Amino acid sequence: MNRKVWILAILLIAAVVLILAVLWALPGLAQRVGVSVPGGSPGPVDLELPPGFQAEIYASGLDRPRFMAFDGDGQLFVAEMGAGQVVVLPDFDGDGLPDETVTVVDGLDRPSSLAFRDGWLYVAETGQVSRFRLDDSQRVVQSEVVVPDLPTGGLHVTRTVVMGPDGRLYLSVGSSCNVCEEEDPRRAAISVYDLDDGAAAIFAKGLRNAVGLAFNPWTGKMWATNNGRDWLGDDSPPDTVYVIGEGLDYGWPRCHNGRIVDPDYGSRRDCQDVETPAAELPAHSAPLGLVFYDSDEFPAAYQGDLLVASHGSWNRSQPVGYQLFQIPFEGGEPTGEVLDFATGWLRDGGETAPGRPAGLIVAPDGSLLVSDDKAGLIYRISYQ
Repeated sequence: MNRKVWILAILLIAAVVLILAVLWALPGLAQRVGVSVPGGSPGPVDLELPPGFQAEIYASGLDRPRFMAFDGDGQLFVAEMGAGQVVVLPDFDGDGLPDETVTVVDGLDRPSSLAFRDGWLYVAETGQVSRFRLDDSQRVVQSEVVVPDLPTGGLHVTRTVVMGPDGRLYLSVGSSCNVCEEEDPRRAAISVYDLDDGAAAIFAKGLRNAVGLAFNPWTGKMWATNNGRDWLGDDSPPDTVYVIGEGLDYGWPRCHNGRIVDPDYGSRRDCQDVETPAAELPAHSAPLGLVFYDSDEFPAAYQGDLLVASHGSWNRSQPVGYQLFQIPFEGGEPTGEVLDFATGWLRDGGETAPGRPAGLIVAPDGSLLVSDDKAGLIYRISYQ
């Protein structure tokens, strides 16, 4: 082989190595790395994460853990929907992992979400939102109901509470049915409450089941996941992620995704003046919690992006979801892509699902915590 051929061969090998290195650095394009996470029930979960990420069990033995919140001291609080209680997972030795599980409030009716404001812990139950003042030992010293008499019963029983940058309380209540005309305007809607003067109003409507609510920390806009209707086939309508604006209509039950006329309740004109989603996810994948990644511990390719927990389908011929999605942002706006971030909760070709992601939160150290309300776990995803 002459000198020219050798040089061409070396250049070709270098080009291949460079291309592989670039692909490895891009999220969603590189070969994914299997991470074994033992300890789940009914079996271990083998998570697949982008290169450089790792996962571990942060907490176990929980009863249907849903959404989470950190207090001002960086202690993690968790709504245990199955146990009807809120627990705190204190980290006394500062190693990044909890040292014990302490019950803060019990006797609750399916608590599913939490928020903190001015030292109060707000808890959304099926029929009300209560708040609790805690002392330094995390014991309740004062409590009161701030949003009473929420509509109960029906298909969707979780309630999601968040505090807006304006200091008001925002509350999502899902529909009572798959598709129907609701009698209570607070259902299939997001309401807003002024905690100072008690004023309440419908903020946005036409959202069948907006389980996840989050405010973009850079723009102040509200974002929400929404679970679409059932029984229109495996792939229709796609589940959605919306930007939520005050006074806007998101279409349910007449129109889905701003373009799909409901065959039971809609007509062609019903998709006029209806909001369209910022992102679409696989139908019936059941997106729940969402969070903007606002730390710098993950690589730049993930900073500012939106992460979504997909609880997984229950009524689809081929199961989908059971994973975390990444919605990339560029210049403060979504790029239109939806990427896989963490998979592995669905295994054996879709035959079994040992876990179901529910809630997401960014920890003070920049890691991502994921609650699993089937396995009773919280996972910690970090980057090395």
